[in-house]
Amino acid sequence: MSLWGWLWLLYCLHVPGCVWGLDGGGEGDCRLIAKPVSGSVYRAGDVVIGGLFPIHVEAPLPEQEFRSIKGNYTCTIFKQRAYRWLQTMIFAVEEINRDPALLPNLTLGFLVADTCRSEGTTLGAALAMVTGKEASVVGTECGTTPEVPVIIGDAHSSASMVVAQTLGPFDIPMVSYLATCACLSDNWRYPSFFRTVPSDAFQARGMAKLMRLLRWVWVGLVSEDDDYGKFGVQLLLQELQGSGVCVAYSEVLPKLPSKRKIRHIADTIRGSTARVVVAFVGFTGHAEALMEEVVRQNITDKQWIASEAWVTYSTIAAPKNLPSFAGTIGFALKKADIHGLGPFLTRLHPDGDYQKSDPFLRDLWEEMFVCSLGVDLSMTLSSRQQCTGSEVIREGESQYADVSQLRASYNVYKAVYAIAYAIQDMVACRPGDGVFNGGQCPDIRKLQPSQIVHYLRGVNFSTPVGESFHFDMNGDPPASYDIINWHVTPEGTAEFVQVGHFLSSEGSDDQFHIDMDKVVWGGGSGDEVPVSVCSADCPPGTRHAVQKGRPECCFDCLSCAEGEISNTTGSVECIRCPERFWSNPDRTACIPQLVDFLSYSDTMGVILSVISVSGATLTAGALATFLYHRHTALVKANNSELSFLLLLSLKLCFLCALVFIGQPKPWTCMLRHTLFGISFVFCISCLLSRTVVVLVAFRATLPGENLMRYFSPTQQRMGISLCTLIQVLICVLWLALAPPRPAERRGREGRGPRVVLECEVGSVVGFSLVLGYIGLLASLCLLLAFLARKLPDNFNEAKYITFSMLIFCAVWISFIPAYVSSPGKYTVAVEIFAILASSFGLLFCLFAPKCYIILLRPERNTKKHMMSK
Repeated sequence: MSLWGWLWLLYCLHVPGCVWGLDGGGEGDCRLIAKPVSGSVYRAGDVVIGGLFPIHVEAPLPEQEFRSIKGNYTCTIFKQRAYRWLQTMIFAVEEINRDPALLPNLTLGFLVADTCRSEGTTLGAALAMVTGKEASVVGTECGTTPEVPVIIGDAHSSASMVVAQTLGPFDIPMVSYLATCACLSDNWRYPSFFRTVPSDAFQARGMAKLMRLLRWVWVGLVSEDDDYGKFGVQLLLQELQGSGVCVAYSEVLPKLPSKRKIRHIADTIRGSTARVVVAFVGFTGHAEALMEEVVRQNITDKQWIASEAWVTYSTIAAPKNLPSFAGTIGFALKKADIHGLGPFLTRLHPDGDYQKSDPFLRDLWEEMFVCSLGVDLSMTLSSRQQCTGSEVIREGESQYADVSQLRASYNVYKAVYAIAYAIQDMVACRPGDGVFNGGQCPDIRKLQPSQIVHYLRGVNFSTPVGESFHFDMNGDPPASYDIINWHVTPEGTAEFVQVGHFLSSEGSDDQFHIDMDKVVWGGGSGDEVPVSVCSADCPPGTRHAVQKGRPECCFDCLSCAEGEISNTTGSVECIRCPERFWSNPDRTACIPQLVDFLSYSDTMGVILSVISVSGATLTAGALATFLYHRHTALVKANNSELSFLLLLSLKLCFLCALVFIGQPKPWTCMLRHTLFGISFVFCISCLLSRTVVVLVAFRATLPGENLMRYFSPTQQRMGISLCTLIQVLICVLWLALAPPRPAERRGREGRGPRVVLECEVGSVVGFSLVLGYIGLLASLCLLLAFLARKLPDNFNEAKYITFSMLIFCAVWISFIPAYVSSPGKYTVAVEIFAILASSFGLLFCLFAPKCYIILLRPERNTKKHMMSK
């Protein structure tokens, strides 16, 4: 069987009344024994272009037996809009035929059919076109050349997919004017499919840009149960991924919805907190039923986003629907002003010639003027008056004659011109330059569909409107949309106002513009952009916490943790403050952390400074007292030189505490511990020397022993110098190998962390040796003083030394746990307290009784009294 025989077989399988069988000779008998279900309009030409239009939108049930004639089949529910598309195709064909520059020696014809918005009827009409629907050929060869080599259509994606998949293997081209499904861009599955309408992929991209721009992050979706709705919503969801926009609900309108289902969808829209509703629906009765239910339930608080299929559909924009749909915004196909189309549409008149050539004219006339043509009136039309024939179609008074929104009509117009320019390129072919049969040019009188496919891919022209047009590698045109907003006129009617545009194509940057000042928002928002969120944006200082089991747009607001901030509204995460900064109480800004050290401006620093200076002053006073009374018996008996050295060292001990106060610096850190260690060793060395002298003086009881010669003032000075020199050497080694240095430590006090400035000891061994050496001398001094505690009452120096060493040791033993557990600057304060406490212990225990006698009891400051025991 030939190629066209197979097409005849496919045609017979899809058209009621067509019978395929075998005759007695065993040959295939393909015979058309009834006309197809859809009506058609035909005009002969050198090249006949097919056209598929949904003039009616309700098809009869298909015949399943294919064995008998069932009579004529008729479709119902006439659509003026689709009939205008048909007339636009005829207008474009006639305009091209009149153009002396375009196809001057060739006449275009047309064969247009009604698809009844049914996949089966559409495929049947398409097969009838390419096979020659009036032919009746018996035998194995059912025709040799298709009647129609190229088809304009269909309006719907589902039907276009069916036809394109069927005709694609035969390289029969289709140029659709309204099938927008992105799936049709698959050049492998649909190699001969072209379209003058942009793919829904670009519309979905534009919708996503609009929602992100207006911060509509909580939206509802409504779609139809067809390829247009399914793929449209799928593409939109892909574009919204990662954008922060969430879907509150996604409702699908079935092909045969019940009133209950429509009511359920309307209830979902009304009950949802999403104020924005995206509707990917076509101009069908089902979509209109949903809109009517929305109006009936008085749902007026929603902002509708319309797809290109209904954003300029005047039936939905009727005044009765505006309370619910005023302010609708959507993407419409690019509008154009086709010169001369308006008068062409209004030329029609239902006389005999017109009705014979156009079977749809009667439906148009009866619907527009609500009258009846002819005498055989059906029961549904029995109440109508007879048409007078004087009725006149006026431009703009009906949906058919409305040329103010030529969008789909303009796509039909471009489709005709694309085919014409493809044929023009064929005509311009020169022998040897062709691409078929070794450089042969196509025969215009015997066009093959594959030839038209080849030249359609390369067309690049400007339409009479002035728009440049071409197809990309997938058969798609550049995407161009007008952003339309529904305004309400003072008369209460809808006005489609262009408020922006969106241009996009593969491989180039998108151009998106919207004039916010022109937009009238829906949902009763007026001039304010509606807010559609599941949860209000979190204020600064908080972050989003997604609610369990809900979309990411539904969240709670949690305060940022300490050390973290969020300084913008709607922060998803908190930002950690940089080093040495901390969050303020509101968690909205990072502020410098407080620098914590014991300064002279602190209350504690002032108190310790006063105590230190007071101790040094008292020591100086005691020194002055001893110096003034140096010739008295008490001062002489206490070894005045050692007393002066001891008082000088105590004064250094008091003053070294001042070095611990203030911001740590390299020199102060080194001076602190070295001055402290040397001062205390110097002090205890003097005390140890005195203790040894007292002990030796009163323990040398054997006659002839002269031990005091080993403890003369010179030896005492040498002993003190030697003990002090050892500490000096320890400090020098410490400073040379690992000296104390300023350091920062993270601490916490009050409301937040602080940077604690302190002096690290550098070498723990060096610090331990300094303290250990002081402890060793103090322990030795305490032991010797304890041994000499039972001296005569008037000269019990050892008892005072014992008490002072007990206080000294108790203070420094208590110092260790207090030093380790004290935070921040209190560590330094504990060390200063230990220095001052031990210094005051030595001062009062050793010199207070003597100053008391010198100043207040001078009668006891005599040699006789000192030697009384």
